[in-house]
Amino acid sequence: MATVHQISSQNLECPICLALFNQPTSLVCSHTFCKECLQCVFQTQPDQQTITCPVCRKVTSVPSGDVGKLQINVPLSSLVDEVKTENPACTVCEMDKKSPAVSYCQDCGRNMCKSCEISHSTWKLFASHSTVALCEMLSRKVPLKRRRKCKKHPNDDEECFCTGCREYLCCKCGMLEHLQEGHKLEEAAIHEEKLMKNIKELKEKTKSKIITVENHKQFIETQRNEIKIMLGKINDDIDKTYEEYMKLLSIRREALKCQVKRWSEKFANELQVMEEESHQTIRDLKAMEELVTNGMKVPLEKDALFAHDTLCENLKSFLGRNDPDHQSPRGVAERAQKISFRRCVNFSELRLGELNGYTWEVKADVELPSKDSMNCITLAPDGKMAVGSHLGGIHFYSCAGELKQTVLKHVRVQEIRYLSDGRSVVRDMQNKISLYTPQWWKLEVTFRTMSFDEGGFGGLTVDRDDNIYVGYRKPKKILLFTPQGGEPVREIVCDGHSPCQLFSFHTIEKLILTNSYAVVCLDGNGKKENVLEKNEGITWPSVGRDDSVIVAWMKHEEGLVSIDRYTRDLEHVRNIITDFEIQKAERVWCCLQEFESGEIVFCTSDRLYIFDEFVS
Repeated sequence: MATVHQISSQNLECPICLALFNQPTSLVCSHTFCKECLQCVFQTQPDQQTITCPVCRKVTSVPSGDVGKLQINVPLSSLVDEVKTENPACTVCEMDKKSPAVSYCQDCGRNMCKSCEISHSTWKLFASHSTVALCEMLSRKVPLKRRRKCKKHPNDDEECFCTGCREYLCCKCGMLEHLQEGHKLEEAAIHEEKLMKNIKELKEKTKSKIITVENHKQFIETQRNEIKIMLGKINDDIDKTYEEYMKLLSIRREALKCQVKRWSEKFANELQVMEEESHQTIRDLKAMEELVTNGMKVPLEKDALFAHDTLCENLKSFLGRNDPDHQSPRGVAERAQKISFRRCVNFSELRLGELNGYTWEVKADVELPSKDSMNCITLAPDGKMAVGSHLGGIHFYSCAGELKQTVLKHVRVQEIRYLSDGRSVVRDMQNKISLYTPQWWKLEVTFRTMSFDEGGFGGLTVDRDDNIYVGYRKPKKILLFTPQGGEPVREIVCDGHSPCQLFSFHTIEKLILTNSYAVVCLDGNGKKENVLEKNEGITWPSVGRDDSVIVAWMKHEEGLVSIDRYTRDLEHVRNIITDFEIQKAERVWCCLQEFESGEIVFCTSDRLYIFDEFVS
């Protein structure tokens, strides 16, 4: 059995990993390497179709970019397998029957049995030698260490290194052969020191590169997480937008169906009156017929005969009336047929469509209890319209204009809004905010708002999450409170606009405000999104049942008001009222609201006007 040194001399070790070949693979230059080693080299090649030999730098094509398709060195592979399968014998023992080798001295180049290994380790001469287990050497766990004895002069150490030939040699070979051929020699120790220094530098650079790549990996992970968060936010925004649009569509559908229901009830009531008249006519005819028929029971004389003659005349007169005309109920049906639904072409607002075929007319014109007293109006949870008075009190009106109730007569009301649980939020003339139960009991909740001197008057609104927005005209800002009161949780600067009146949408986090001359749409952070301005008078806006925006344009000097409906992006939808004449009030302050049943209320400081839909 050959020693491991002899195996090395027979070129059974890979020049890259310095261990016995594993699947030896040859390149076109005939240099052979382990398949795994070639795969590692191939992965560093800029061109993934070729591989450069690490020894001679000759290029070899790699079929389909697969190192496994290169030629296997079958004879060398067989020789390596043979060396691995045979049991190596000790090359130190002088006995005829050699003991099995268990270790290998990398400096002596000898296989040693257990006994020789113990003796070898006790000799001071071999104390610095490196001994490894033979099984680890053959299994490629430990690379071979070449002996530093000259091949031509076995007794001489390889103390020189030829930089041209790239090999170690003894001084005799260097002087007799290499120097004569003009080769450059250097001490082996110096070459190894340079080699170790270069390897150390490469290791440090490799370590630094690995750290850089690890940082890059962490950066990639950071970017992955940021992308995940960003795209997750987009998904959340998509879901939120979908839910908002579905809610908006649902609200709009209910508003349209409510309109249809109101028209259905109107027409049904008209037909009901006609039907009742027909029923009464039939009852009257039957009664008179019965009275006249009584004359057949007995002979009539004197007063009875006169009465009978009168009844007969009355019945003849009644029968002489014209038969019921179908024109009246047909007229109701014809008016109903004028109502139509037009699908909305602009799907950006998802408004479904509009009902057509009717006009708006004033339904009620009501004088308020106190002259020049109105400060605000808002829709109450029970469907009535609450009118706040700066002289004191809140008055509740039905959609027909009837005064139904008055509360808080001692409170000078500036603004009023409602929370989702029925509690009311009242702002008085000193800018103090108070909460009341549905039974009008005042709650012990304090809001730290700005005084009148600091902020002046301003609007008030409550959003879909029961957040309370309090506007201030002087600093042109809004303070946001929760129903729990205390300090404001946020301050919103109104982008240069005074929030004289303030409204929130039902489905989105946006606000509508007016400074009396423009309607402004703000996002939740107070950024201006849309502005509506027209040279048609002072503006009085409101948010409708379906999140549309209703705007009244009032020409105060002429005493005329026009009302239009807009999308929540302030795009015009339709005209409702044009130049309706109202009684001119001394104070220029108006409010606009919409009943849940669809009627629109325009309120001056003196009067309440209710507009409704009519079909002529």
